[in-house]
Amino acid sequence: MDGGLLHPRSNSPRDRRAAGLTIGWLSTYRVGVELRPPSYFALAALIDGPLHGYAIARRARELSGGRVRLSTGTLYALLERALSESLVIAGEPYVKGGRQRRDYTLTPAGRELLADEAARLEHAARAVSGRLRATSKVVLT
Repeated sequence: MDGGLLHPRSNSPRDRRAAGLTIGWLSTYRVGVELRPPSYFALAALIDGPLHGYAIARRARELSGGRVRLSTGTLYALLERALSESLVIAGEPYVKGGRQRRDYTLTPAGRELLADEAARLEHAARAVSGRLRATSKVVLT
């Protein structure tokens, strides 16, 4: 696994070049990529406004119905990559309850990426659900 926020639908070097995607810190978000669930739900946690790290992890777990549980290491690596890609911005550190915190805010580019991914997932779910309904009477023996 490359540790990036995205993974290409095809992992061949030719397809990655065609999509304008380089996996890792210098990745670019273009056609032919999709967010991994932890990244998707962590970014989605910021839709309603800025949150600090623990609140992002908690909200991502809620939004995913408990399917996504972000460890501290995963969360902060993901946030660093999102910062480097200008998907989020980080506020100034502050202390609350004796703990140092920093709030993260979704940028317009982050919102756009989430909207694209939500549309892609919705389309995929509709297509599969439609086929399942259409073939519900089919019995395989």
